[in-house]
Amino acid sequence: MMRKTTTSEPGREIFHLILIVPARYDEEGYPLQWWRSCMPANSLATLNGLGRDCRDRQVLGPNVDIRITAIDETNHIVKARQLIGMIRRDGGKGLIAMVGVQSNQFPRSLDLAQPFVAAGVPVCIGGFHVSGIMATLKEPTPDMQAAIEQGIGFFLGEAEEGRLDQVLKDAYAGPLQPMYNYLENLPEIAGAPIPILAEEDIRRTIGWISSFDVGRGCPYQCSFCTIINVHGRKSRFRTKEDLEKIIRENNDQGIRQFFVTDDNLARNKNWPELLDGLIELQQRMGIKLELSIQVDTRCHQVPNFIPKAVEAGTKIVFVGLENINPDNLKAAGKAQNRITDYREMLLEWKKYPVAISAGYIVGFPFDTKESLKRDVEIIKRELPVDHIYFTQLTPLPGSADHARLYTSGEWLDPDFNRYNTNYRVTHHPVMSDEDWDEAYLHMWHSYYSWDHMTTILKRAHALGGDILKTRMYVGWYHHFPVNLGIHPVEGGLLRLPARTQRRPGLPRENPLIFYPRYVYREIRDIFTFWRVVRRLRAIDQAIAADPERLEYRDAAITPATETDYENLGLYQTTRGGMDAVAKAAARAAAQAKLRRTHTRPAA
Repeated sequence: MMRKTTTSEPGREIFHLILIVPARYDEEGYPLQWWRSCMPANSLATLNGLGRDCRDRQVLGPNVDIRITAIDETNHIVKARQLIGMIRRDGGKGLIAMVGVQSNQFPRSLDLAQPFVAAGVPVCIGGFHVSGIMATLKEPTPDMQAAIEQGIGFFLGEAEEGRLDQVLKDAYAGPLQPMYNYLENLPEIAGAPIPILAEEDIRRTIGWISSFDVGRGCPYQCSFCTIINVHGRKSRFRTKEDLEKIIRENNDQGIRQFFVTDDNLARNKNWPELLDGLIELQQRMGIKLELSIQVDTRCHQVPNFIPKAVEAGTKIVFVGLENINPDNLKAAGKAQNRITDYREMLLEWKKYPVAISAGYIVGFPFDTKESLKRDVEIIKRELPVDHIYFTQLTPLPGSADHARLYTSGEWLDPDFNRYNTNYRVTHHPVMSDEDWDEAYLHMWHSYYSWDHMTTILKRAHALGGDILKTRMYVGWYHHFPVNLGIHPVEGGLLRLPARTQRRPGLPRENPLIFYPRYVYREIRDIFTFWRVVRRLRAIDQAIAADPERLEYRDAAITPATETDYENLGLYQTTRGGMDAVAKAAARAAAQAKLRRTHTRPAA
C-alpha cells in the first residue's frame, strides 16, 4: 500500500527519502514477508528519526520538501515501479536508503536495488553487514565492489551528528560517493534525534510494538559478536530527556509497548536515572508501559536493578546464556558469563511476573551431538527459563570469528542469505555436518515438547507469572521451528504472496500453481497454529483448575542451596563445570576474607 502524498507548495521541489529494511529470501527464493511481522526494526526507527530531523532543518535548502517513506519489507511488499513512478512524478529527486541491512538481508538488498539503479535513482546501503565487512576485512568483498561499480553507495557506521546530511545532498545534486565511512568516529547519541516510526508503520507488527535504544557499544570481546566492531567498545548513552521524548511521542500515537534494543541495559551507567524517569513519567501521564529488555547473566548483582526494571514496566527479559559449558564460553571470549550465576540470576527475576527469554548458541568448539542433547535436558530440568531460542554459531561478517575463517580460507557458505543463525554455514571441528544439524533440531524439538511446555506453564502458575504471555510465547516458539522450520524471531501472521519477486536465477511460477499452493499452505499453517493454541489453552485450564498448583515445585524453581554444586547436572556433568564451581568457591572465600578485613575492629 502506497502512502498518499500531498501537493508541494508552489516553488518548492520534492525530494523523496525512501527508507527500506530488506527481508531475506526463504528456502524457495521468495522474500520472507508477513501481514504482521514479529520484530520491530530499530534501524528503521532510528533512520526515520534522523530523516525527520534533516527535513526539519531543511538540509537541502528552504525550497526543498523532504518526504520520508519508511518500509519494513518483512511486513510490506516493495513495489519498485510505483516508488519510481512517485519519484518521477514529483520531479525525479530521491534516495533509496537500505537501512540496518544484516548479512542475511544483503543479497536481497542488492536485488531490490536493481530497478532503482536502472531508473537512475540513487541507492545507498548501510547496516551491520557492510559496516562489519569494512571494520574487520578493511576492503569490500567482490559483491560490494560490483555494487560500487553500478553506482551504489555504502554507508559505514552510525548516521547521527549530521552524517545523513551529506548523503542527502549528494543524492540531490549528483552521484553518491562509493563509501561514507564513519567507523572510526563514533557519534554521541545524547540529545540526538530520537528513533520514531509512524503509527501506520508500527501497526504492521504483532501487538503494535516499537523499539528504541538508550545505549550503544559493548565493552566485552565475544568472538561471535559484530556489535563491538560496528558500534564499538565505548559505551554511549541517551539522556533521561531523550527517553521521555521517545515515550511521549509514541504515546501520542497510542504506542506503549517497546523492545529496548540495548544489548545490556544493566550495564548502562545511567540506568537508575533512566528507570526512575520511566516510573515517574508513567505516574504523571497515567499510562502503563510494557518493555522487553536485554541483560547479562550478572545483572542480579547490580543492586536494585531488577526490582527497578520491573517497576518501570519490564514484562520480558532476554538473557544471553549462550551456553552452559564453561569451556565453550571461554573459547568464545564470553568470560563474563559464569554458569554459577545462572540459577541465582534467573530465580531473582522469577520473584516477579516477568517472562524470561534466553538465547543459546549451538556449535561451540566443545559441543558434540551427545553433549548438546544432554545439555538441553539439564536446561529443562534445572533452569527456570520460560522460552529459549537456539541459534547456530554463525561467523557473521564483522565478527572476529568471520575474519579468522575468511582470512584462513576455511569453508564458509558463500550465500549470505543463510547467515540468519538458523543454518549451519561452516564446518565444526568435532561434529560432522549431519550431527550438528541433527543436534540443533533436536534441541528445538526437545525444549518445546508438549511435556516441557506443560512444565513451563506449571512453573508460571506456581510463581505467579504472566500466564498469557508465557502461553503465547511457548506456542509461538513451538510452532515456527517445529512445524514450519522457521526461526521464531522471523515468524509472523499470514505470509504475503510476492510471486513476481522471486530470487533472480529461479523461475517465476505460474500463478495457477503459485496462488493455490499459497492458499493451501496458509490454511494448513493457520490450522496447525490454531491446534497448538487450543491444546496449550486446554493444558493451562487444567493447571488453573488444580487446587495445589501454587505448591508445585521442581528443581528449576527451587531456591538455590549450598548442595546445588554437588547435586545438579549443570555443575557435575558439563565440561568445566567442576572447575567453575571451584572458582566460585574461591571467589566467595576471597570476598569473605575481604569483608572480615574491613570489619575487623581497630586495635
